[in-house]
Amino acid sequence: MGKILVIQTAFIGDAVLTLPMIQKLKEFFPGSQVDVLAIPLTAEIFKASPDVGSVIVMDKKGEHKSFFSLIKLSKQIHDKEYERIYSPHRSFRSAFIVLQSGVRDTFGFSNSSLKHVYKNIIEYRLDPHEVQRNLDLIDFKYSGGNWRILPKVLIAPDIKEKIKCLLIDNGIKESFAVVAPGSAWNTKKYPIEYYESVVSFLRSKCSVILLGGAGDKEICSRLSEKFGDVITFAGLLNLVESIELLKRAEILISNDSAPTHLGMCADIPVLTIYCSTVDDLGFYPYNSKSRYLSYDDLACKPCGIHGFDKCPISTFACGYELKPESVISKIEEMLSYEG
Repeated sequence: MGKILVIQTAFIGDAVLTLPMIQKLKEFFPGSQVDVLAIPLTAEIFKASPDVGSVIVMDKKGEHKSFFSLIKLSKQIHDKEYERIYSPHRSFRSAFIVLQSGVRDTFGFSNSSLKHVYKNIIEYRLDPHEVQRNLDLIDFKYSGGNWRILPKVLIAPDIKEKIKCLLIDNGIKESFAVVAPGSAWNTKKYPIEYYESVVSFLRSKCSVILLGGAGDKEICSRLSEKFGDVITFAGLLNLVESIELLKRAEILISNDSAPTHLGMCADIPVLTIYCSTVDDLGFYPYNSKSRYLSYDDLACKPCGIHGFDKCPISTFACGYELKPESVISKIEEMLSYEG
């Protein structure tokens, strides 16, 4: 078997949830090389996978923004002479690259843009988890819970040492919990005053670290300033470094956002809090140690796949009706803390 290309140019969570599919592809075709087309933000995740040969970076907002540059990138992919292309990503750009690739065996979803570009069109089912949908793309016959394949990410020794030193330098020598209060979408963010109650509870049990990307610095700083002994690493760690930090944590409390998937990748207990979205969309943490909470007794929920900058009906009941006492109770249950 020759070379295979996987096209996944979506965001962090989507990248992590594509890894199980790639792992199974390597089992199906052990002599093949599986390459990935990814965006700059997620390239490091795929580079850390032991099952990925090489990563082709497509910078949709920079180098490859223009149609001319897309044609040039498509030619580069054509010249690599892949034998198969699997595209979990369903955009026009992905379909155009497939169209120009010259590859005969191509696989895409039924709701993909320009779906007839693909030789093999696989039904995109709304009910399953995203991992199951990706496994459908490669015709993996799962049953029961055998689809719950944990993503594999290799952590380099220098990253392990960096995180170890970072914890020591910040006086964290024993157990700690991680809280990730941010999201790119405001209606996915559990109310900050509720997070204050959760952090206050966790501080009585262990150290607390706040985690997120550069865009989460403000919300993490607000929480950190509220409590003098709560540290924020928001914007300081890349994705693989974040996974290594999470591997050392007792638990992660997160919104329905990227850290949920990083925590699941680290195979630690993850408690995901759903505000405007729901677990039925197929992006919940699926390792056995993890749980999720959602206030679902609302006709307006979910209001969208991703969320919004503002609540469409100006109540944000999906966040405010899920009281911090419920979150704290679930944490106690997950870690067997005494109340």
